[in-house]
Amino acid sequence: MSPMKQVLSVIGTGYLGATHAACMSSLGFTVIGIDTDPGKIEQLSKGELPFYEPGLDELLRTEVASGRLTFTTDFSAAAKADIHFICVGTPQKAGSLAADLTYVEGAVAAIAPHLKAGSLVVGKSTVPVGTAQKLLAQLSITAPQADLAWNPEFLREGFAVEDTLRPNRLVVGVTNDRAEEILKQVYAPILELKTPWIRADLPTAELVKVAANSFLATKISFINAMAEVCEAAGGDVTVLAQAIGYDPRIGNRFLQAGIGFGGGCLPKDIRAFMARAEELGAKQALEFLREIDAINLRARQRVIDLVRGELSDDLSLYSIAILGAAFKPDSDDVRDSPALDIAAQLSAAGANVTVHDPKAMPNAKKRFPALNFAPDAKNCVAGSDLVLHLTEWREYRDLNPTELFATVKNAIVIDGRNALDRDKWIAAGWKFHALGRTNA
Repeated sequence: MSPMKQVLSVIGTGYLGATHAACMSSLGFTVIGIDTDPGKIEQLSKGELPFYEPGLDELLRTEVASGRLTFTTDFSAAAKADIHFICVGTPQKAGSLAADLTYVEGAVAAIAPHLKAGSLVVGKSTVPVGTAQKLLAQLSITAPQADLAWNPEFLREGFAVEDTLRPNRLVVGVTNDRAEEILKQVYAPILELKTPWIRADLPTAELVKVAANSFLATKISFINAMAEVCEAAGGDVTVLAQAIGYDPRIGNRFLQAGIGFGGGCLPKDIRAFMARAEELGAKQALEFLREIDAINLRARQRVIDLVRGELSDDLSLYSIAILGAAFKPDSDDVRDSPALDIAAQLSAAGANVTVHDPKAMPNAKKRFPALNFAPDAKNCVAGSDLVLHLTEWREYRDLNPTELFATVKNAIVIDGRNALDRDKWIAAGWKFHALGRTNA
C-alpha cells in the first residue's frame, strides 16, 4: 500500500492530538481524529481550534475543508485506519507524583476491538517507562493481529506545527523491522528533510522524552539558583548567564533567570519520572530532581517576597497589576502557570490583583474567577501600586514605560522574566527589580 493510501487515526484530540492530526493530514494522509468529548469534536469538525497555537488554526481549517481530516466520538471509526496514534493525556495522579495512565490504557482498550490485521498502534503520549511493554502484552490478548510502537512527541507550545513537520529528530521505539518500516513510510516527507532518525527499543523511546524534559528543567532551575546567589552577592545573573553561555558545553539556551517553568508537561513529567524511578528501585538516581522542583517553586515565592518588601506584609491596601497569565508566551495554557500561581497567591494575601494576558484570559478566568481581568495592558497597569511582568509576551516588551508612568500610583515594576529593557524603564522614572540582578 502506498504511504499516502494509508489511513491514520489519532486517539485523543487535545493539544498533541489535534496538532498531529492536522499536520499528518497536511502531508496527504486521510486522518480520523477520535475523542470522547463531543463538544471538542464538534468544534474541531468545524475547523475551530479549542486552544491557541500559532499557525495551527489556519492549518486545521484547511485540512478539514480538504476532506482528508475528520473527527468523531465513534471509536469504531478506527476500523478504517491502518495506523493509530495514541495522543491522550497523562496527568499527575491526585495525591501522588505518579502519572495517571487511565486515558492511555482506555484508548488502547477502546480501539482494540476495531483493529484490522497488520495494524500498528503508535504511542505518542508521555508515559512512565515500562508502559509500552504492558500495552503490547495487553494487545497480544485483545488484538493479537496488531503491533505496537512508541514515538514520543517533542512539541513546544507556540511552535507545535514546526516541531511536528520539521522536527529536530524522530525517535521510534519498535520491536521489529516491519514497525520501523511502516513509520518510515508515514514520516517519509519529513525524512526527506534530512531529519535524524533514531530507532530504539520500547523502554528507551519512553525514556527519551522524560530525560529531555528533566535536563531542560535542570538547566532552567540551575540559572534560577544562580539568580538567588547573585542577589545575595550583589551580582548580575544576566551577565553571568551570557558568560557561561559562550561555553559550547553549556550553550545559552534556557539560561534566562526568572519565575521558573510551568505548563502541562514539564512539572508533571519530572514528578512522574521520580515516581517511576522509585518503583524501579532507582530512587537515588533522580533525587536531584526533587531539588530542581523545589528551586522552581521557590522562584515564585521570591517574587512574592519582593512584592511584600516593596509594599508591605499586609497587602490589603494595595493594587497589583500582573502582566501575563499563560505559563509561556504564544500560548493560552495556564496549567501550572507560575504567573497565575503568583497572581492567585497575592490575591489570597489580600491584594487587589488585576491580570492581563493576550491569549490566556479565558482560561485564567475559569481557573481563578475571583481575580480581576483587564482588557489590555494599559488598563491593567492603570492605578496600580506595583506592576509584575510574569509572561514575556512581545507586546509587554514593547510597552512605553513613560506613558505608563503617568497612569500608576507608584512606579514600581518587578520583571519576573528578565525580559524588559531595564535601562528604558529606569530612565522613565520606574523603580525596577529583576530576579538575580542589582535593582534600581
